[in-house]
Amino acid sequence: MGIVRRTKSVDAILAEFKMNSGAISVIALIDRLSSSLNKTTVYRVLDRLEEDGILHSFLGKSGLKWYAKCNGCSASAHHDVHPHFQCLSCGKVDCLTINIRIPNIPNRKVEISQILLQGQCEACLV
Repeated sequence: MGIVRRTKSVDAILAEFKMNSGAISVIALIDRLSSSLNKTTVYRVLDRLEEDGILHSFLGKSGLKWYAKCNGCSASAHHDVHPHFQCLSCGKVDCLTINIRIPNIPNRKVEISQILLQGQCEACLV
């Protein structure tokens, strides 16, 4: 599908990601934007931004969907094969810039991989 034009809805969601360097859960986005966007619009715009390679999604603790900014992705290919870290104390979720090698599996083609590491973030370790 792809974003044909920038709308107030798209700009509102992108503004949330400009203010936050980490990932944002879909529930948090819906809560933050509830005064200006309904839940259906938030989901629709998130899907479009993911299709365009602007955001990527992954599952966090308890199966909750999170979104983060893409780095070098496009509508034709996502290159976000990296782990995410979720703090068990404060709930903060970040993309990690470490490389984890996804093994080649005989007679299989891995197209999507999600790795979630959980523990204590730098702020909660203190």
